[in-house]
Amino acid sequence: MRIVDLLKKESIDLTGTAPDKQSAIAHLVDLMAASGNLLDKDAYGKCVLAREEEGSTGIGEGVAIPHAKTAAVGKPGLAAMVAPAGIEFDSMDGEPARLFFLIAAPEGGENVHLEVLSRLSRMLMNVDFYDALMTANTPDEFLKYIDDAETAMLAEEAPQEEAPADVAAAPAQDRPFVIAVTACPTGIAHTYMAAEALENKGKAMDIDIKVETNGSGGVRNTLTAEDIERAVGVIVAADKNVPIQRFSGKKVLFVKVAAGIKEPEALIQQILQGDVPVFQGSGTTDEEVTAGSANESVGRQIYKHLMNGVSHMLPFVIGGGIMIALAFLFDMENAGTAQFGSGTPLAAFLKNIGGLSFSMMMPILAGYIAMSIGERPALMPGIVGGFLATTGGSGFFGALFAGFIGGYLIIGLNKVFSKLPRSLEGTKPILLFPVVGLILMGIIMTFIINPPTSVFNHWLADTLGGMSTSSRVILGLILGGMMSIDFGGPINKAAYVFGTASLMSADGAAISSGIMASVMIGGMVPPIAIALCTLFFKHKFTKKERQSCVTNFIMGASFITEGAIPFAAADPIHVIPACTIGSAVAGALSMVFNCTLPAPHGGIFVFGVVTNWPMYLAALAIGSVVACIVLGVIKKNAVEEA
Repeated sequence: MRIVDLLKKESIDLTGTAPDKQSAIAHLVDLMAASGNLLDKDAYGKCVLAREEEGSTGIGEGVAIPHAKTAAVGKPGLAAMVAPAGIEFDSMDGEPARLFFLIAAPEGGENVHLEVLSRLSRMLMNVDFYDALMTANTPDEFLKYIDDAETAMLAEEAPQEEAPADVAAAPAQDRPFVIAVTACPTGIAHTYMAAEALENKGKAMDIDIKVETNGSGGVRNTLTAEDIERAVGVIVAADKNVPIQRFSGKKVLFVKVAAGIKEPEALIQQILQGDVPVFQGSGTTDEEVTAGSANESVGRQIYKHLMNGVSHMLPFVIGGGIMIALAFLFDMENAGTAQFGSGTPLAAFLKNIGGLSFSMMMPILAGYIAMSIGERPALMPGIVGGFLATTGGSGFFGALFAGFIGGYLIIGLNKVFSKLPRSLEGTKPILLFPVVGLILMGIIMTFIINPPTSVFNHWLADTLGGMSTSSRVILGLILGGMMSIDFGGPINKAAYVFGTASLMSADGAAISSGIMASVMIGGMVPPIAIALCTLFFKHKFTKKERQSCVTNFIMGASFITEGAIPFAAADPIHVIPACTIGSAVAGALSMVFNCTLPAPHGGIFVFGVVTNWPMYLAALAIGSVVACIVLGVIKKNAVEEA
């Protein structure tokens, strides 16, 4: 497969313009859709924007390669745009981007196209190739430049005949040997661009270098034990987890993948000068790390560890919560009695398995926070710490403490046990970490964390329960608004995690929560409000935007706030404030009407178990209408594309 097999003339724009990054991506997505590669253009566009939130795909030197690998793609494809005037794209060098390639990769199936896309990424590191594409006058000429450059690269990669015996090659051992690993979250573009930059710079510096790429197509150019033994140092340029325990005892430089693209010479020079610490490892045989974390702020690292725990916890919370909600739904005949929720065999069954799943919430949260910090050896102490938090009365906050304590406990133990003889290295993950870690976790949680945190939990529960109506309304106002500020970002997640935590009482029992009700209704408003706005303020939206009306109604009703993301990305100044106001109104009204919810998800499908559900529905309608009206008033009229 060649690059020209993925890039069609109808997906090339040589005179592109756009006022900003979001508009540029929207235009590229339209170009991609013109080739017929997409199954769901809107969903694909959302994935491209989500990838940008992880880090800009503007690699610098005027080039940007936005991309997404998703089920919304029917077949692999490319779209290209030349923007002579340049577009601000948050590029690594701070300069505008002028040459864009948008990549669409389908999930699953054959990955032959990934090799082609990696080849394009490496070609774009060539200045002459970039200049040729920028001067192309027609799509046919543009494609010819690509085809010629690809042919030349394939020729270089083809196996070469062995040199005659009388031609002496420079002994490889006479030059320094550096090894590297590159990886990015999607594994399509940046992985290979960093590898190309490091390899090219290595040749220019007259050193031997071997780069292992950890991309979507799998691991390529794998580093052998001999490579690792011979190397003077290792560069790990990665934004996702890669195996690094094999480098234990070597000098390892951890950086983000962007640094591999932007400053390969500085990285190689640092390795050659030996100004890099020796990596000790943790004693596990399959340790992985996100190398980019070395340069992250403390706040960012804490957030990343917390989200790792939350993402693993949510299936237990959502599954268990909805099972409990269904138990009440199928036991309405016993409503108001002590048996409500378990008065029939079906209800009792649902409540039992739901409660069991729900009881795993704190241990899983703590375990995976710990694992994010201290890798696999920290999982067991974290989980046990989470159980101790649940049984000891410290609940959600205690589990948070347990997760971070468990992770850093293992890191500390690893340093303590680093003095052990090499012959005892294998006992660390299977004996020392579990036993010593468990003892210390038990002592810390039982005697240090649980007593004060349990007191705080009961105080918080009493405070929330004794809140005046005005105080509860303010709380609902804030939580509802938080759900619509960043649509799935840190603020949204903070409100949602607070809501799910409120579903468990201080003594660990599942309860119906007014806080969770405000959080869910706040998240339902944005898509519904936008759908209403496309109906009643049609002139504010393009024809394509109006076509998403039904989809947004469904997503809003299902508590999928992300349905508003494309609109917020296209017009954040008007969409975000309007949705935030509407969500805040709905969250406040939910508190006014004393609505409570026992499930952490489900949208309109769990309204049957909401306390005072008719008024809860009214609060949702009022909040959505308020957001709709505000958006309809402040949003500018749409300009239809020609």
